[in-house]
Amino acid sequence: MWREHPILSAAVAVLVVGVAALLWRLRARLMRSEHERRRAAEELNRRLSELFSLQELSYVLSDSLELDRIVEQVVRYAVRFLDAQGALLALVGEAAGDPLQIAAAEGTLSALRGRTIPGDDKGLVARSTGREHLELVRNSGPEPTEVIDGVQAAAAAAVPLRSHGAVIGTLLITDPREGVFVPDDVRLLSTLATHAAVVIANARFFEMVRRAKEQWETAFDALSEGIAVVDDEGRVRRANRALAGLLGVALPSVVGASLGEALLGKSHALADLLSAARRGERPAPLVARSDRLRRALRVNAARIPGATTEQSTVVLVEDVTEQQALETQLVQSEKLAAVGQLVSGVAHELNNPLTSIAGLSEFLLEQKELGKKDRGHLQVIQEQAERAGRIVRNLLTFARKGSGEQLPVDLNDVIRRTLSLTSYDMKLNDITVTRELSGALPEVMGDRHGLQQVVLNLITNAAQAVADNPRERAREITVSTWFDGQVHLRVADTGPGIPEQVLQSVFTPFFTTKEPGKGTGLGLSITYSIVESHGGHITIEPAGTTGGGRSGAAFRVDLPPAPADALRAAKTPIPEPANAPPFVKRTILLVDGDPAVQRTIKALFARDGHLVEVAGDPQHALDLAQRGGFDLVIADARAMAPGKRGTLLAEELVTRIPTLRERMIVATGDVRPTTEETLARLGVRYVRKPFNLRDLRVEAARLWEATALS
Repeated sequence: MWREHPILSAAVAVLVVGVAALLWRLRARLMRSEHERRRAAEELNRRLSELFSLQELSYVLSDSLELDRIVEQVVRYAVRFLDAQGALLALVGEAAGDPLQIAAAEGTLSALRGRTIPGDDKGLVARSTGREHLELVRNSGPEPTEVIDGVQAAAAAAVPLRSHGAVIGTLLITDPREGVFVPDDVRLLSTLATHAAVVIANARFFEMVRRAKEQWETAFDALSEGIAVVDDEGRVRRANRALAGLLGVALPSVVGASLGEALLGKSHALADLLSAARRGERPAPLVARSDRLRRALRVNAARIPGATTEQSTVVLVEDVTEQQALETQLVQSEKLAAVGQLVSGVAHELNNPLTSIAGLSEFLLEQKELGKKDRGHLQVIQEQAERAGRIVRNLLTFARKGSGEQLPVDLNDVIRRTLSLTSYDMKLNDITVTRELSGALPEVMGDRHGLQQVVLNLITNAAQAVADNPRERAREITVSTWFDGQVHLRVADTGPGIPEQVLQSVFTPFFTTKEPGKGTGLGLSITYSIVESHGGHITIEPAGTTGGGRSGAAFRVDLPPAPADALRAAKTPIPEPANAPPFVKRTILLVDGDPAVQRTIKALFARDGHLVEVAGDPQHALDLAQRGGFDLVIADARAMAPGKRGTLLAEELVTRIPTLRERMIVATGDVRPTTEETLARLGVRYVRKPFNLRDLRVEAARLWEATALS
C-alpha cells in the first residue's frame, strides 16, 4: 500500500533533490572558502617574506654607515626581491649641475658601475630624478625602454630616492621575473626605495661629517701656530702638533698638562687671559717671554660657543721671537737713520774747523824756529785734532749708507790680520784669543776696510768686557767662522755678559755702559751700520755659556756669500816717483767758502812757491776757471752749480771745461750716495774731510805727475 502511494514518492524525491542541492551548495561554498584561505595564506606568506627580507636588509644597512657598502646591498637585495635581471643605483652630485654617478649595479647592468650620466641624458634614469611622483614604470611594449643613452631594457622601473623633500638618487630595476611589473612589484620597489633613501641620506651626511672632521683635523695639525682646547682648570684636552713641537714634547704628553705652566711656568698671566675668555670677553693678546722655552710668545684665547665645561676655551699660541727680532731691527734701523741725519750734519760742520786746526798746526810744526815749549803745545793740538778727525770719520762711516768698494773679501784673512794687529794688546792684558775658523769659508762681497772695522770693533768690545774679570775668572775670547748658506762670524767672550735690561740698547748710537771718557757709544752702532750696508745682520746670541761653564756675551754676524761670478777688481796703484821731480811753479784755483780752510790751503801751497787764487762762491769759480791757466782746481763737494739745483760745481766745471777732469781734486765729507756716484762717474780725484796737509800735498803731486806723463 505504501509503495503504491504516488504522492509520498514524489515528496521523498523532492526531499532527496533538495538535500543534494544543499550539500552541493555547501561544498561549493566550502571550496571557495578554502581557495580564499589559501590565497590569503599565500599573500600572508609573501608579505611575511617581504617583511623578513626588508627586515634583513634593514639589519644589513644599519650595520654600516659606509656609502659604498650601503648602495651595493640595496641593489643586490632589489634584484633578489623582484627576481630581476638587472639593477642600478645612481646618486645625484653634491653640487648643482653635477652629473649623476652610478654608484652600484648588478646583473645585466653591472658593467655600468662607475659611469656618469649627464643631466641632459634622455634615458629613464635621468628623467626619473626630475619627477614628482614616487616611481616611474616602463613595461615591455613595442619599443624597448632606454635606461641611459645607449643602454635599453625590455621592462624597467625607476624609483626616485627622496630624502627631506629632495631627490638624492634613483633606483632602477630591469626585466623582472614576470617580464612586467605587477602592482606588488611596484609596491615593494617603492617601500625599498623609501627605506634606502633614508639610509643613503644618513650615510652621505655621515660621510660629509667625516670628511669635514678629517679636514678640520688636518688643518688643526697643519697650522704652524700652536692650538689647544683647554677646560675650566686650564688643562689641555686637545692640542695640535705645532704646540707639541713648541713645547718640545710628544703630542700625547701635552694632553692633560697645565697649559699655563707648560708655556710660562709659574706666571698667572695666562690664567687671567683664560678667565676673561670664559666670561665671553675679548681680551687683548698676551705677549710674554717664556724663560723655559727661551722664546717670545703671543697667546690668544676665545670661548667656544655652546661648549661643555670640559672643553670650553680654545687657545692660539704663536712664536713671535723672530717677529720681535725683526721689529727690533726695524726700530733700530729707524733710530740709526734719524741719528745718521743728525750725525751727518754735525760731521759736516766739524770738517772744515778740524781741517784748519790740523792743517795749520801741522804747518806751524814744520817751522824750525819754534821753541821747544811751543812745539809741544802744537803737537798736543795736532794730536787732539787728529783724534777729533777720527771721531768725525767714524761718524761719517756710521751715517754713510753705502759700503764703499764692492770686492770679494776673504773674511778669515781679515780676521787673522786684525788679530795680528791686536795681539800685543791682548798679550799685555793677559787675554787668550782662540780661533775656530772654517777651512771652507766662501768669500763675501764688500769693503775690506769696513769689514776689518767690524772685526776690530767686536774684538775690542770683547777685550774690554773681559779686562775687568777677577783673577780666578779666565779672560778668553773665541772667534769662530762657519758657512751654512750664509757666512757667519761669532765673537764670544767670558766677560760678565750683557744685562737683560740693556740688550735692546746696545746698538743705539752714543749708548754706553762704560765710564765717562772711556767710550763714545759708537763702536757697536757703526758695526751695525756697516754689517747692514753689506746686506747682513748682527745679533746678540741668547745668554748661555761660552765654554767651560762661564757666562759671557756673544755677537754673531751673518753675511751673504759673494756671487759665483764676482770678479776681483784689479787695482793698479800709481807708483811713487823714484826721485823728486824738479820744482815747477803751479797755479791753483781753490773753491771753498770757509775762510779758515782757504787760509790753511793757501798757506800750504804758497810756502812751496805756488800761486793760489781763491773763489768764495761758485759763480766766481766758474768765471776764474773759464779764464784758464790753472794747473790744479781744489773744489769743495758742497759747492753747487749756480742756477742748477742738484748739480755739483765740480760736475759743471768738467762739463764746461773737459780738460779740468784731469786737474781737479774734490774735497768731500758728504755721505750721500749720489755725491759719490757723481764723483765716480766724473772720474775726478777726491779726498775726504777732515784731511791733513800731507794727504792733500801727496794727491796734488800724483795729479801733476799723471798730467805730465799724459
